[in-house]
Amino acid sequence: MTIRLATAAAAIALLLGSNWALAADKPTDQQIAHIAYTAGVIDVEAAKQAIATSKNKTVVEFAESMVRDHESVNKQALDLVKKLNVAPEDNDTSKALSQAAETKREELAKLTGADFDRAYVENEIAYHKQVNGALETLLIPSAQNAELKSLLETGLKLFQGHQQHAEHVATELK
Repeated sequence: MTIRLATAAAAIALLLGSNWALAADKPTDQQIAHIAYTAGVIDVEAAKQAIATSKNKTVVEFAESMVRDHESVNKQALDLVKKLNVAPEDNDTSKALSQAAETKREELAKLTGADFDRAYVENEIAYHKQVNGALETLLIPSAQNAELKSLLETGLKLFQGHQQHAEHVATELK
């Protein structure tokens, strides 16, 4: 089971890595806003699946913090795009992220108990690594609007903390 999960995590990392590369031709602020918002929605959906499935108190508490934090950042992002009077623009990267997330949710839905908990937390680690990397190397440097850039930088700090939290939870599940 561990090999299968590691293989799945590696495949997701490669898929996400290639999806971020799709936007490497410097995405617009509207595309960046949509990618960032989509990434947050994906993590909220994954967390809600964990809350509904897991019986592990630590995993559920972690998932609840993911819902709280990502919904808060997404609200700030929506408020910002309304303030700036811009519409987030769907793009190949956000579409690919959504598709990969749906595939992962279906995979996780087949698991229960400790297998689900480990797979969910391993996915959270891999996902946050990919999102944090994209924020650092592509989205923040490409953002033209100072307020959007600032929101992304704030989000990056929060999401780096999420990655560390997920890594800590993973050590408790071994």
